[in-house]
Amino acid sequence: MEIRKTTLAMVSAAALMLATSTASAAGKVEVIHWWTSGGEAAALNVLKKNLEKQGIGWMDGAVAGGGGDQARTVVKARVAAGNPPTTMQQLGFAILDFADGGFLANLNDLAAKEGWDKVVPNALKRFMKPDGVWVAAPVNVHTTNWVWANKAIFDKLGIAQPTNWDEFVAAADKIKAAGITPIAWGGQAWQEATVVDALVNSTGGTDFYKKAFVDMDQAALSSKTMVEVFQRLRKLKSYVDPNYPNRDWNLATAMVINGEAAMQMMGDWAKGEFIAAKKVPNKDFLCFRFPGTAGSVTFNSDAFAMFKVGDDAKGNQAALASAIMEPGFQAAFNIVKGSAPARMDVSGKDFDACGQKAIKQLAEAANADKMMGSMAHGHAVPEAVKGAIYDVVTNYFSSDQSAEEAVKKLAEAVALAQ
Repeated sequence: MEIRKTTLAMVSAAALMLATSTASAAGKVEVIHWWTSGGEAAALNVLKKNLEKQGIGWMDGAVAGGGGDQARTVVKARVAAGNPPTTMQQLGFAILDFADGGFLANLNDLAAKEGWDKVVPNALKRFMKPDGVWVAAPVNVHTTNWVWANKAIFDKLGIAQPTNWDEFVAAADKIKAAGITPIAWGGQAWQEATVVDALVNSTGGTDFYKKAFVDMDQAALSSKTMVEVFQRLRKLKSYVDPNYPNRDWNLATAMVINGEAAMQMMGDWAKGEFIAAKKVPNKDFLCFRFPGTAGSVTFNSDAFAMFKVGDDAKGNQAALASAIMEPGFQAAFNIVKGSAPARMDVSGKDFDACGQKAIKQLAEAANADKMMGSMAHGHAVPEAVKGAIYDVVTNYFSSDQSAEEAVKKLAEAVALAQ
């Protein structure tokens, strides 16, 4: 992604107003982010208070809009105008884009002093430490290959947690026969791609996933294994209610919470909906890895990329990065967010059962080199390739296209998008 001054023309009036703020104000850090929900804001407030204790003020640059597209538009304009903020919440390849442009600070001295290399998994370092230079401080790790299930439905029908595809199909068939929607589905491109992530991992294994969705290997993308992935995706459609198109993810989660559906395949942010509804893990709902993906995780990670700032602001910026990486903050934030800490040495004792499972499984996957960036969530392939895959998956799911034709389109689309 080349950052050009023409980006200024894309920015709204509100963004331009934000661009006039003074990023290097003495004794302050300016933080651009899109965490505006109650729980997320409360967690960030912990970070704010930690800095205030050090005499560092907080200039909040919240820009509403899930995923950060609007926030990125604002910051591109700021960078183009030579007025970058102290930091911005970023995801995966967006960090690499700014790093490639030479716009991010070098945090190596701080990272070495605090031992970041020892506690951050290698799969995360790909984005936080491009070309051997730390440019961002990771806040969390969201893992995406989860199934969330209504325990009452499973108990009533005598269903055990499925561990492979055949068991999953048998469970879904039993639920459907009981007159209950087996799968709560959100008919949006990113949600369907999240499920495809899990299917590719489950059907072909971690090596196949890496070849297809990290290396973008044409042989893997065109393979019989990928045909089976799409066949399984079509099978899943038979377990979905007819009102799925354009359903938001949290509304699908609510179907499971309310007993209208038995399962949802979604990242760990779904847990927040259960907790907000006063539901308890292993009592009211179950969390388990998508059948066939045990021992591995697909992930995305929120991080704060640090921009190059003047000498007068570098000390405060370093204090901010240090506070983000502080184990106590990592625990406090992720307990609220539903994700796992980005540091592998944070204790899980204060996390709920699903959180403890996430921390344990993440460490195991990282140690086994089975921690893989999520295609659906911007940590496996560049944005253009991700969009091309989205289009193929959504078109297939909403049509009667054959799996063989979809796979042909997939390989072609990825090749064209690279």
